[in-house]
Amino acid sequence: MELKAPTSLVFGVNGERFELSHVDPSTTLLEFLRTRTRFKSVKLGCGEGGCGACVVLISKYNPVLDQVEDFTASSCLTLLCSIHGCSITTSEGIGNTKEGFHSIHERFAGFHATQCGFCTPGMCVSLFGTLVNTEKTSCPEPPAGFSKVTITEAEKAIAGNLCRCTGYRPIADVCKSFAADVDIEDLGFNSFWRKGDSKDLKVSRLPQYDRNQTNNRFPMFLKEIRHDVLLASEKHSWHRPISLPELQSLLKLNHANGTRIKIVVSNTAMGYYKDKEGYDKYIDLQGILELSRIRKDRTGIEIGATVTISKAIEALKEESRSDFLSDYVMILERIADHMSKVASGFIRNTASVGGNLVMAQKNNFPSDIATILLAVDAMVHIMTGTQFEWLTLEEFLERPPLSLASVLLSIKIPNLELNKSETSEPRSSRFLFETYRASPRPLGNALPYLNAGFLAKVSPCKDSGGTVIDTCRLSFGAYGTKHAIRAKNVEEFLAGKLLSFSILYEAVNLVTASIVPKDDTSHTTYRSSLAAGFILQFFNPLVDSPERITNGYLNGHTNLSFVKAFELTENQKQVHHDKVPTLLSSGKQVLEAGCEYRPIGEPIMKSGAALQASGEAVFVDDIPSPSNCLHGAYIYSAKPLARVKSIKLTPELQLDGVRDIISSKDIPNGGENIGSKTIFGIEPLFAEEIARCVGERLAFVVADTQKLADMAANSAVVDYDTENLEPPILSVEDAVERSSFFEVPPFLYPNHVGDISKGMAEANHKILSAEMKLGSQYYFYMETQTALAVPDEDNCITVYSSSQCPEFKHSVIARCLGIPENNVRVITRRVGGGFGGKAIKAMSVAASCALAAQKLQCPVRMYLNRKTDMIMAGGRHPMKITYSVGFRNDGKITALELQILVNAGIYVDISTIMPHNIVSALKKYDWGALSFDIKVCRTNHPSRSAMRGPGEVQGSFIAEAIIENVAATLSMDVDSVRSTNLHTYKSLQSFYEYSYGEPYEYTLPSIWSKLAVSANYDQRTKMVQEFNSINTWKKRGISRVPVVFQLTLRPTPGKVSIFSDGSVVVEVGGTEVGQGLWTKVKQMAAYALSAIQCDGTEGLLYKVRVVQSDTVSMIQGGFTAGSTTSESSCEAVRLSCNILVERLKPLKEKLQEEMGSIKWETLILQAYMQAVNLSASSFYVPSNNSMSYLNYGAAVSEVEIDLLNGETRFLQTDIIYDCGQSLNPAVDLGQIEGAFVQGLGFFMLEEYETNLDGLVLQDALGTTKSLQ
Repeated sequence: MELKAPTSLVFGVNGERFELSHVDPSTTLLEFLRTRTRFKSVKLGCGEGGCGACVVLISKYNPVLDQVEDFTASSCLTLLCSIHGCSITTSEGIGNTKEGFHSIHERFAGFHATQCGFCTPGMCVSLFGTLVNTEKTSCPEPPAGFSKVTITEAEKAIAGNLCRCTGYRPIADVCKSFAADVDIEDLGFNSFWRKGDSKDLKVSRLPQYDRNQTNNRFPMFLKEIRHDVLLASEKHSWHRPISLPELQSLLKLNHANGTRIKIVVSNTAMGYYKDKEGYDKYIDLQGILELSRIRKDRTGIEIGATVTISKAIEALKEESRSDFLSDYVMILERIADHMSKVASGFIRNTASVGGNLVMAQKNNFPSDIATILLAVDAMVHIMTGTQFEWLTLEEFLERPPLSLASVLLSIKIPNLELNKSETSEPRSSRFLFETYRASPRPLGNALPYLNAGFLAKVSPCKDSGGTVIDTCRLSFGAYGTKHAIRAKNVEEFLAGKLLSFSILYEAVNLVTASIVPKDDTSHTTYRSSLAAGFILQFFNPLVDSPERITNGYLNGHTNLSFVKAFELTENQKQVHHDKVPTLLSSGKQVLEAGCEYRPIGEPIMKSGAALQASGEAVFVDDIPSPSNCLHGAYIYSAKPLARVKSIKLTPELQLDGVRDIISSKDIPNGGENIGSKTIFGIEPLFAEEIARCVGERLAFVVADTQKLADMAANSAVVDYDTENLEPPILSVEDAVERSSFFEVPPFLYPNHVGDISKGMAEANHKILSAEMKLGSQYYFYMETQTALAVPDEDNCITVYSSSQCPEFKHSVIARCLGIPENNVRVITRRVGGGFGGKAIKAMSVAASCALAAQKLQCPVRMYLNRKTDMIMAGGRHPMKITYSVGFRNDGKITALELQILVNAGIYVDISTIMPHNIVSALKKYDWGALSFDIKVCRTNHPSRSAMRGPGEVQGSFIAEAIIENVAATLSMDVDSVRSTNLHTYKSLQSFYEYSYGEPYEYTLPSIWSKLAVSANYDQRTKMVQEFNSINTWKKRGISRVPVVFQLTLRPTPGKVSIFSDGSVVVEVGGTEVGQGLWTKVKQMAAYALSAIQCDGTEGLLYKVRVVQSDTVSMIQGGFTAGSTTSESSCEAVRLSCNILVERLKPLKEKLQEEMGSIKWETLILQAYMQAVNLSASSFYVPSNNSMSYLNYGAAVSEVEIDLLNGETRFLQTDIIYDCGQSLNPAVDLGQIEGAFVQGLGFFMLEEYETNLDGLVLQDALGTTKSLQ
């Protein structure tokens, strides 16, 4: 083979030209953008293409068609070498502060659709990509200011982008605001228009969308370059062959000399299967035209192996646009529909069909595509050396794993009707085809619990009027088997049979016996029941109803399970919900707020929202690395309790780029092995001799790059010894047996209420020793734990950290390094999501970087990879609850006795507050008498930490579960039992001794009544009962639930300084984690300073800037938690402003006498000249009578569950929340909606389980069920 001369890699980013001659082929586009360019809007959220934080728009020129193809892609998986000749657009390239924000950015800000802002740039690019491609279609011209996109397309634009903060509703509104068919009245609360504005006025006030902005200008310099590329260096090379003979030569040449080769198309497999070694040669198949073609003829459709899933979907759907819909066309359409549920749009745009099947064959990947193609008897074309062969997909999957010498070339979906038409069978037979999928999330990259594809050839029986199953193919996958399989025994049983309920019943039993997940597979019973449910859904509509084959299926009801439901609901005149909406379709917000303290109480846009959308807002990992900066990664324990004898790196990683391994031995004299602290105790930074939980930090690898540090840490070999060690404690039951508890300080342990014996004696009924368990929940902040430590002169150090409590982190670093606290400075500008996880758990990350930086005397930073973060995080406290409850005939509860075992993990963290918080939330009902024994168990799990409402969330759930059980026992309506047990003001005083407030402040009864009316609760309850009476497989429920939340204010500092031009800078101890702290503080500063009453103060809001938290500038900052930081910080700022106003008043009065009126700027300039101190700080300390108070709220939710597959839909939720006078209703609404959806995740979807050794099972996005 003729050797090619090396070429350069040429591409563009936001119009800028980049040309690289030496590139490590393993470098991702994300890595390059974040380390080698100024564009930081692309974020690393998960590293597996599942969250959308790193999405970019890739534009590729086709010289033959003279067209530009635009598609979104995950830059964390896209290899840099694969974008030769492409133009990359990031959120900064769409719009920015210098050139002006795009209307996408402005609408994200105005619809209050960004909170922490870490995910927002990726959202913007996903939406922009949809708008760009929609403009290329032949859809009708939209009205001015709108795009051609429809509401459905707009919602799907961000279907794969995760947000942990907002709850999605405002994001969906942003997307829909661009749709030509949007009803502007359906869009939610925003800052563009007011209630009562006309439709035309509302449209005019939206930031104008210029459709020309989507005409992505493809750089001319990229149209002229050659597209075949060879990049070579001493260690690596990248080849892009353009023909099969060239590929054969490359494989043959390198196979002989043992070269490590990686064949790639788009590298999306890296999302699941990380490289464990380096490769010498990369071969990119995208240049081979034969592999990227789609061929159609009368025998079927052949899809080249490198064709992307998105293009395959489009090709399969093209056939359905004809007037005549044959069985085969409908089969193709169903395959396309199912493929659209695989991964996210930005993955499907690059992932290849062939690559997906090869993963299934080689890696046992639970592929949906393999399962559904197996059902239609697909074929695959294989090249091995110079030999070519066709195999059935079934044969291909059953072969040994594909060797490097073999390449999948294409996949063929045969036209099954061809065989039918060539036989003498009567034309009345039909092919019916359906696919099924059950997964943690209906959209996105969540792996399925089970997938299935069913193909049946059926015909009506003239004698009986029933349906005969001539033949069928039933394929199942993703339930723990190596690959998708056919249920051949069920196929044989059904073949030739007249379908009846008895036959179907036997088939379901056969399936249940056949589809048996392996013991080590999660949810085994559920997966088996899914298989039975899928079979029932497919065949049930055909029992005794052959007319449905023609009247239902061929008229477009391709999902047979909907046919029967549709007919039933039509007959009963019920609303039929045919398809699950992509996102929350609509929301309505009603505010009751005063305006006497403007701008306080106004729903102004979140501070910096547009910056977040464009990606220009700087997070810790966006700070450019200082020169000589090194990167760190943790080596952590894989054992729950073991002696660590040694830690070694693999030989190849010991040499190149790994600079040191930091452990407890490197802590300097005078320093402490401390990684975090609370008032209850400390956690060591590193295990010293014995590792006490899976995930405990053993050492800190420091290397030249983050990628190298991660690879070194992952490849580390740890030698363990468990001799003479007791077995680990891995359950609360074990902890009880071995008396392993943390002591709860008496001042934190809550008080019992009433006489439990008397209460039980008064009861007519009792439920004794009932049990329930609650699991854990992972934080899933979009930004993982991160820090940058920079050593300074005189043994000082500055640490940039993503933290909810910089003050505590400051102290931990000083103690660890053995230096005075005035040698340490911790800076936190903003946090990419926290929810409690960036409080205690973030301290060790900063301390590790600081320790390494001090030892090596160079900057050290770390961005924890998602898997390590999930293993070490700890998360929400799991617990086991046992209760006995006594109650009267009318549902009034007289006594409740609880025993609660809380799994706290190995170190105390904040766990000793859990009894107080659990009981605080439990007390929302009048239990008569309340007694409890709550033990905080020490186990060999990672220490649990605070997570959004720690203890209160669980306590509230426990209360509701008990109420439900009481109602069920009495056969009473649960809502009436709830109402009966709500507090009177008198009982409230007994249960909440120090925070019950005044009688008029107890608003829960009025909220309870108001909600029943506004949510139409009684009528909807009757409608639910009616629905359930006529539906067999779907059931609905409706529930009204109260909440009482006890808040505690903390001492908080604030500082306000006025510059000579009248602009204002504000500092507070709290950190901006997305909760709108800065926005509320700005409003308070503007309000308080306006008390000076001079001209121009009405514009003060836009003169105020809140700056980063700095532990040297602002000491005693405390921590950002407990939902009270904003109000405490605002009060501290108000006090500071009052000091400044008092200082300015004499000068203002004097100048007014001289000048009549005075402008703000003039006043401040004169104050400067007359040496008035224009900086004031204060320390707000709440008084005893205002330190603690209660918040009230209530909600009604209506849900629907599919009994065959467990799918649950939330049809409507109504929430009323009394927050007093909101400082900013827009911000508070976002917090309410986001918290609600995060709560849904905890109770309905999210799991954070461990195996028998305590290792987290959900350690990647594909196995996690985050709703947000």
